[in-house]
Amino acid sequence: MSEVVLKQVQDGVATLTLNRPERLNAWTQQLERDYFAALAECADREDVRVIVVTGAGRGFCAGADMQELQTLGESGVSDAQVEQQRTAQTYPLTVPKPIIAAINGPCAGIGLVQALMCDLRFAAEDAKLTTAFARRGLVAEHGISWVLPRLVGPARALDLLLSGRVVLGREAAAMGLVNSAMAREAVLEQTLAYAHDLAVNCSPASMATMKRQVYADLERAVPDALAEADRLMLQSFAAPDFAEGVTSFLERREPHFAALSG
Repeated sequence: MSEVVLKQVQDGVATLTLNRPERLNAWTQQLERDYFAALAECADREDVRVIVVTGAGRGFCAGADMQELQTLGESGVSDAQVEQQRTAQTYPLTVPKPIIAAINGPCAGIGLVQALMCDLRFAAEDAKLTTAFARRGLVAEHGISWVLPRLVGPARALDLLLSGRVVLGREAAAMGLVNSAMAREAVLEQTLAYAHDLAVNCSPASMATMKRQVYADLERAVPDALAEADRLMLQSFAAPDFAEGVTSFLERREPHFAALSG
């Protein structure tokens, strides 16, 4: 993996660090390729159960690199590039492992999209988050118009999209944009602690199934969601993880759940 994305795996948790600190980790095509390649690798590795995404230095990702964005504006974007973007940006939603964003600083535009495509978000209280698109003459890009209203509701989503205003981590937590806000110096530590708890105590198969359920059920009617949940519940009763979960609880020890198989 190139130096613009750093990867570390420890005790079941992979930490992916966007690594262009001199540019507040501004998004480039190379960064995009390497980030999604790193996610794909983590999805396939049995020793990775949870993925944490953060940024090097003072920021998470300050949006698209303006120099590269200017080049795109001058040369235009092909239909093939648009299709590649469409499939790439929502890829994290399909990874069968929890992905948690540790938002340590500025998070804007396509950087905010990446954070929202993670399953959970922990942010610094003073981190600045903004959609920014309207202030660059752009639209709600890369699926943010799908995910943002589902997190904060249509009215708040439109506020954030239309105004492009900056919200701090504290306000982001209050509106549900992030799960919680904390002191900047604690963000990565607490995110990793949460991730390690999942890696140690939660069934990878259960987490993968629940992630699929949540995103699929956003488009299902209640009876269909209930029927699917009942089907999956019956399957889980016969799975080894259910027996191990009950046994480990009764024996008051950590569970030994199997890794996800490819």
